[in-house]
Amino acid sequence: MKTAIVIGAGIAGLAAAARLQSKGYQVSVFEHRPYAGGKLTQIMVGDYRFDAGPSIFTMPQYVEEVFSECGKNPKDYFEYHMVDEICRYFWEDGTQLSSYCDIDKFSKEVEDKLKTDSAPVRKMVQKNKFKFESVGNIFLRRSLHKVSSFTNFDTLRAVLRIPRLQLFQSMNQVNSRLKHPKLVQLFNRFATYNGSNPFQASSILNLVGHLELGLGIAMPKGGMHDISQSVYKLALDLGVKFHFGNKVDEIILENKVAKGIKVAGESKMADLVVCNMDVHYAYEKLMPNAAKPKKVLEQPRSSSGIVFYWGIRKSFPELLLHNAFMTEDSAKEFDCIFNKKTITEDPTIYINITSKHVAGDAPEGGENWFTMVNVPHIEGQNWDEIISKARKSVIAKINRILKTDIEQFIEAEDVFEPRIIEARTLSHKGSLYGISSNTRTGAFFRHSNFSRNIKNLYFCGGSVHPGGGIPVCLSSAKIVADMIPNAV
Repeated sequence: MKTAIVIGAGIAGLAAAARLQSKGYQVSVFEHRPYAGGKLTQIMVGDYRFDAGPSIFTMPQYVEEVFSECGKNPKDYFEYHMVDEICRYFWEDGTQLSSYCDIDKFSKEVEDKLKTDSAPVRKMVQKNKFKFESVGNIFLRRSLHKVSSFTNFDTLRAVLRIPRLQLFQSMNQVNSRLKHPKLVQLFNRFATYNGSNPFQASSILNLVGHLELGLGIAMPKGGMHDISQSVYKLALDLGVKFHFGNKVDEIILENKVAKGIKVAGESKMADLVVCNMDVHYAYEKLMPNAAKPKKVLEQPRSSSGIVFYWGIRKSFPELLLHNAFMTEDSAKEFDCIFNKKTITEDPTIYINITSKHVAGDAPEGGENWFTMVNVPHIEGQNWDEIISKARKSVIAKINRILKTDIEQFIEAEDVFEPRIIEARTLSHKGSLYGISSNTRTGAFFRHSNFSRNIKNLYFCGGSVHPGGGIPVCLSSAKIVADMIPNAV
């Protein structure tokens, strides 16, 4: 039987392992942490359960696809429901606005709460749908590094649509046509979903907004952790072998062919290797003597985040599963993150409260607040000082907007920040999404899902094509598996 080794048990590594096992390979997964899931894991803080990493779940069909294409019934492994009211936005002037996948409901909300014409919103939502339908399948479902990806009808159609895709305008330039500053802020925020700056990133990233406002938000039955655990169980059922607490030291290369890995000084040989590690770490640590794709590795890193996991001894009915407390100056916030490598005194705050949907995530009468602000990746900052500043700013802003004294209700607390992100997930400089998309072509020129110079070496996960985020990482696993022929 042919063998495959997967380095890393993040969601992309788990999906790649399951897919390859179903294609006839005996797959072994080596993971340096003692659990499966990578960033998509959970923690307990006192009596409160938190999804430790990703909190927004779009395109659940990409999860279901992993099971069905491996010959299993998705419902035997994974359950979820769609969320009607997607996100509630709060501003300092007392404005509250909810977003919906239903364009009629969203338009009415815009007209009622912002007292402005909703026609530009409808046009923007339709434009973002057009962008997704034009390039989504090409970008998410195929390698952009193989000629065959560009010799088909879908690609030809996308090329013909380029003049209408606004590739060479920034997200902010295009979104400014919404006129109302609060709507511009709302649509610009989608850049943060892959760690980018809307004032620099190409407006093609507006298609991310379609995933949420056009296709909707889902919630797994037991929280986001269910996603990784369901795919982990699938892999186990298929026969994948897992080795936790085993940090890979080297990818064994012989005559430009990947032959296996070294773990604790011992060689583990295989017919092919799939790397689900941060690609920068892979080249620097696992293949230090291999030729490096310098242009890719030197691209600017994405932003990172500080998360305060707060067990709140109180219920706030005005808050939803997803909430955003908006900054008063978006331009200053993004300038601080991406240019000054620090944070503003008035950051946008995202609060995810899974206890609104998952019974048992918080004690009765309480809520589990995943409270996040976007911050720069590691560049020699004083992180203790930044974290302290962020906590004070976050508490002050929440108190102003909710007219409360939130600190008195915090009975459990933990912090997740760039140094911990780098240490736990081996993400270079603590960036959450690998490279940023802060150039006109950055979103399209991530590292490929295969090595041009090393045979039998493949890459999946958020640091390579097509990028970060749950459905996108699952796409990278599919791209890799589709490249590899069935085992004979």
